[in-house]
Amino acid sequence: MTTDTPRPFRFAAQVYRAETGADWRDVARKVEDMGYSALHVSDHYIGPGPALDPTAHRPVTLAPIASMAVAAEVTSSIAIGCRMFCTSYHEPVVLAKEAATLAMFAPGRIEVGLGAGWLGNEYEAMGIPFPSAGERVDRLAQTVELCRQHFAGESVHVDGSQVRATGFAPLPVPEQAPPLMIGGGARRVLTLAGAAADIVSVNFNNRSGKLGSDSVATSTVAETHKKLDWVRAGAGERMPEIELETGAYFIAIDGATDVTEDALMQRTGFTSAELRAFPHALVGSVDEICDQLEQRREEFGFSYFTIGDRAFEQFAPIVERMTGK
Repeated sequence: MTTDTPRPFRFAAQVYRAETGADWRDVARKVEDMGYSALHVSDHYIGPGPALDPTAHRPVTLAPIASMAVAAEVTSSIAIGCRMFCTSYHEPVVLAKEAATLAMFAPGRIEVGLGAGWLGNEYEAMGIPFPSAGERVDRLAQTVELCRQHFAGESVHVDGSQVRATGFAPLPVPEQAPPLMIGGGARRVLTLAGAAADIVSVNFNNRSGKLGSDSVATSTVAETHKKLDWVRAGAGERMPEIELETGAYFIAIDGATDVTEDALMQRTGFTSAELRAFPHALVGSVDEICDQLEQRREEFGFSYFTIGDRAFEQFAPIVERMTGK
């Protein structure tokens, strides 16, 4: 995907862990000071143990709504978002009101990420039913519809198979509706994202319920082009209005990160060339990674990159280079 005027780069730091409230406040300020455009939290709840360990998903310390509120309070310019709220974990009317309240407290600085949910082990551990993929995507679509109505100040009416809410005016109505990010890696979610999202997050397809080789196999260059075709099919003429985001999950910066290119090659089974071409990896010197970012924007249209907390500090010089901040 190319445009006459490329969309400016934006970078988010996604933070999974904080040991105390003071640590979290310091992290939020640091992310802002480093020039990141956004700080992302995550919507997962269980700690280490036999439920989470087989999934290879990292434990997440902080609940999203409260941590977003604190981060917004101690910063002044960066966007604060969740990547992504699992719509199965939240009553839709409650989630919409929480998000609208955050947007009222921090006008123009809240991003609302929504996903269908995928971590079956976590559902089971929390005693929450794990519906079929189709039902989960239905709930996502109907939650998106409800959020749009709420943020626009429209009388709420959603009568779907998974979400029913009607007969009331939403409160509060934020002065500026927060942008909706919809993310995933499967056809239906990405088609929905193309049709309804302000920001589309092109992610792994975690259909196996764990992070690993299948996640990587669904996210190659060829598979990413397929995903973008699904987004375009949903978006139609509004495609140029959509910001495309993706996560850089494999990062190795020469001389900066503890993780090395060789270690990532062993982990993924990729050659060096394959790893450097992988859409969710950024590997090499600062100059080489800057070139990779330019290439990803040119080939795929990605301009918004989320960097995990294991590397966001080491990645800061690249943020500065690519954004001029």
